[in-house]
Amino acid sequence: MRSTKTIHVISAHAEGEVGDVIVGGVTPPPGDTIWEQSRWIARDNTLRNFVLNEPRGGVFRHVNLLVPPKHPEADAAFIIMEPEDTPPMSGSNSICVSTVLLDSGILPMREPVTEITLEAPGGLVRVRAECRNGKAERIFVRNLPSFADRLDARLEVEGLGTLTVDTAYGGDSFVIVDAAAMGFALKPDETLDIARLGVRITNAANAALGFNHPENPDWKHFSFCLFAGAVERTAEGLRAGAAVAIQPGKVDRSPTGTALSARMAVLHARGQMGLEDRLTAVSVIGSTFTGRIVGTTTVGGRPAVLPEISGRAWITGTHQHMLDPDDPWPEGYRLADTWPKKG
Repeated sequence: MRSTKTIHVISAHAEGEVGDVIVGGVTPPPGDTIWEQSRWIARDNTLRNFVLNEPRGGVFRHVNLLVPPKHPEADAAFIIMEPEDTPPMSGSNSICVSTVLLDSGILPMREPVTEITLEAPGGLVRVRAECRNGKAERIFVRNLPSFADRLDARLEVEGLGTLTVDTAYGGDSFVIVDAAAMGFALKPDETLDIARLGVRITNAANAALGFNHPENPDWKHFSFCLFAGAVERTAEGLRAGAAVAIQPGKVDRSPTGTALSARMAVLHARGQMGLEDRLTAVSVIGSTFTGRIVGTTTVGGRPAVLPEISGRAWITGTHQHMLDPDDPWPEGYRLADTWPKKG
């Protein structure tokens, strides 16, 4: 076999959402911080296209690049590559990265609990892993500070009329709509409609409402639309369905850790969730992430919460992605039958 590049990948998924991890074959991108490195990856697009585009990737895939940490407290660092964005943080991807680091032996595992610190582009995240028999069985991630942005905002969406939405940040930026009000029960057979409608709502929110992170001037858009199910109080705590539409038009298979963090921030801002509560988010395939608020803080002078999310991930395989020098599509390709056009 001949190849001008060979990229080593350990594939994984967190509660259904694919989060592959590049463990070799890629030199760290330029930049003095992980955020600057992630901006280089986003601008350059060469690596993103190679691993996300067909024939190696697809719109369903997220890929994380392991890089040496910049912060002295971090054990490892990672850059998240989603279909259309290179974001500050991702819950499902951080759970995949943590699982790959521990299950593969890149970082030492200590049973029954291993504690590590990861450096995401948006900052440090503390990880606690429950481990048994050489497997990281559940990952707890102390996410970035999260905050409600606008509550009960009015949003005009062509063909839908005026919606009442919340906007929030949970490591990534969200416009949140009531799933039942939009006619969804958050079932698997609704996902094509959720994906298409969610992208329309996200685009409308970017045009009409706008988002600006108060401490990160580079992050100035909404990435996702969360279709939020009704919150129920059970004997085990709060519980709600969740479906997140991701650009350019897919639904997260997991309950989305950043969405869970954003929703906890909104519920806390409304006085509907306290530090003693736990919220379990249920995805369209029935998988769950559980979240709790471990403290409060401020972000750019606005009230914020310190969220912890937890979930499980599993390794699905190892791959060596190669590039034949005669391949006429060195960065792959996208077709609208599987990769919707970004609105």
